[in-house]
Amino acid sequence: MESLRELYRIGYGPSSSHTMGPRAAATDFLKLHPQGARYEADLFGSLAATGKGHLTDKALREVFAASSKDVEIVWYPDIEKPFHPNALTLRELGNDGSPLAEQTYYSVGGGKIVREGEEAEASSSVYPKQYSKMRQILDYCAEEGLQLWEFALQFEGQEIMAYIEEVWTVMSEAVENGLNAEGVLPGGLKLARKASQYNSKASEFTGPLGHTALALSYALAVSEENAGGGKIVTAPTCGSCGVLPGVLYYLAKQYKLPKVKILRSLLTAGIIGNVVKTNGSISGAEVGCQGEIGVACAMASAAATHLLGGTIFQIEYAAEMGLEHHLGLTCDPMRGLVQIPCIERNALAAMRSLDHCTYALLGDGRHKVSYDNVIEVMMETGQALPSLYRETSKGGLAKVLGSN
Repeated sequence: MESLRELYRIGYGPSSSHTMGPRAAATDFLKLHPQGARYEADLFGSLAATGKGHLTDKALREVFAASSKDVEIVWYPDIEKPFHPNALTLRELGNDGSPLAEQTYYSVGGGKIVREGEEAEASSSVYPKQYSKMRQILDYCAEEGLQLWEFALQFEGQEIMAYIEEVWTVMSEAVENGLNAEGVLPGGLKLARKASQYNSKASEFTGPLGHTALALSYALAVSEENAGGGKIVTAPTCGSCGVLPGVLYYLAKQYKLPKVKILRSLLTAGIIGNVVKTNGSISGAEVGCQGEIGVACAMASAAATHLLGGTIFQIEYAAEMGLEHHLGLTCDPMRGLVQIPCIERNALAAMRSLDHCTYALLGDGRHKVSYDNVIEVMMETGQALPSLYRETSKGGLAKVLGSN
């Protein structure tokens, strides 16, 4: 498994795969080939199908403009490269228009890019290979008397804590910025921000309803910040970035938790997300939204269970439920924007995370279906989903709403 630095990426929305990834690819290509008279970018598959809604073209142009370069963008939504649905080919051209260099990149989810020809070398493992499955990690922790956050710390080293603290700072600021922001989100759907209003109403609610409504408003705030192009943390992606910070911000306030406990819960959640990245996928273009919101819900469920005193087995159970109950969730954004149904999914997944935590804590952690099992089923389900439902905006809610 890779470092948690690769899972928790700090950047700007609205999409880790369609905005952050292409931005990183363009930066890499310009670093390698800075002398071109001009450049071309061919976008393929899902990256082309919903790239305009995700501001892919804007991200690419900004990178090239920063180096005083022009780039021509060509869209090929019906052509898919074999390695991954999110592919782009960048080309350096000479003064006479002849190609000087070319490189294809894959944006594989969570802001990570892979160069074509280097797919097998894409993973730089920090954790021993024998601890890539959840069952292997649980057995090791049980034998050594470790919590999941201690497992992460053992292999990441103490220096990871400084980065995780930065992650929490950005997450917290995204909540607060989102709660203070009002107005209409960009993109043409004319979708009004709701987090500020919902938070005000939730603050007036009494009893359990009010408490959970606050968590909903925090997750909503982060998702709206992402949709508006604000600064967020992939957890595990931009499109699902509101779930984990929403839950942690809520629990931190309700239980007056010290920062160190929140940081440890982020390590715990990171292991949960990393296991999916290693054995499955967090890319909506590859497996649908189950790989984004489903994994985010699993991470938040695990973090909450850790914070409330759960054992490693109860934590695994909560994570398993978070992913299991999102199996088959399609990725069908309206107009390719990370707004409908994405923002609502973040808010409601945060509430479900708290329910999974409660359910897991009521038992002793024993259950029939393991987290590893659910990851396998998620991949099987994702591969069975027609491309219409994998971040192309050609079917599902995107098509129904787009026709109204």
